[in-house]
Amino acid sequence: MISTALQDLFGGKAAEAVLLSMFHQGEAYGRAVARDFAVSLDAVQRQLDRFERAGALVCKQQGRTLVYSWNPKSRIAARLRDLTGVVYDGLEPEAKEQIFAERRQPRAKDKPVIRSEVEVVSSPHAR
Repeated sequence: MISTALQDLFGGKAAEAVLLSMFHQGEAYGRAVARDFAVSLDAVQRQLDRFERAGALVCKQQGRTLVYSWNPKSRIAARLRDLTGVVYDGLEPEAKEQIFAERRQPRAKDKPVIRSEVEVVSSPHAR
């Protein structure tokens, strides 16, 4: 997995994972961040809580899931988002695809699904 300046600045992989996920998705929940970055769920949840206590993130409950987003009233959140954007923009496109391979947002209603062609091999037992 990649390592960026965010990990060095904030002292851990969980902080880096939370910030990059927040920047890429706009909102995040603990289990998704932990899965994308192969970080323990406990470490991610503690980091989300720290950023919320600092005022950078706000949390809302959707069903049983706590979903975090940037705090629109916080000047710290805006600066943190800007800093994360600098690091995010410096990532190679392949690294972004590797980290954020799983789609989190639903497709637009009328957007066509484009699938790669898969060669279908018929079985000798098929009729």
